[in-house]
Amino acid sequence: MKEQVKSISVAEMRAWDAYTIKTKVPSKELMRRAAEGVYQSFDWTGHKTGILCGSGNNGGDGYALAGIMKRNGHAVSLIRTSEKTSEDGLYYLEEAERSGAGVRLWGEDTDLSAYDVLVDCILGTGFDGVPRGNAREAIEAINRANAYVISVDINSGMNGDTGEAECAVRSDLTVSIGFYKNGMFRGRAKELIGELVNVDIGIVEPPSDFDQGEEK
Repeated sequence: MKEQVKSISVAEMRAWDAYTIKTKVPSKELMRRAAEGVYQSFDWTGHKTGILCGSGNNGGDGYALAGIMKRNGHAVSLIRTSEKTSEDGLYYLEEAERSGAGVRLWGEDTDLSAYDVLVDCILGTGFDGVPRGNAREAIEAINRANAYVISVDINSGMNGDTGEAECAVRSDLTVSIGFYKNGMFRGRAKELIGELVNVDIGIVEPPSDFDQGEEK
């Protein structure tokens, strides 16, 4: 009998993450653990890697990953699809820059052909809708590139609950963070996700009386 894989909804993931940050593990440490988990999930040796980062914490995971990779001697560049970033993301972006990772902003002339590995950190599990602007351009460019593609937490553009997507990254490997999301086994997931793994970063289920609205 095939082993049953535990997965949760996007709302549950948000609540569990909030509870863990409030009571157990600082958010910056969770981001570092997520990046470390992605780093340990692939052999980066000898590859030239481009990490595409969006404005939220998914982008922050990419910035933290870049710092880890650079400190371990790997060739890595950051490509930002937005000038905005989260507070924790900014912390790891500055750390990556200090480590010597190259950073550039996405533009219509951005060329991904020099990379043999591309890491998708553009849109996270909280995304719902149709990618637009730089995010869409970057997703389409990743899908055209002749590179091994790794999506962090979820494939950008995919709905974390339904697995549906109008425009989403097609990955060779998706590294789920914390827990698998329901959408990874529904909708277009089988078409969009190659290999799927999950890394445990210490997120725990909150008690039934936890009020996520208390989070500031």
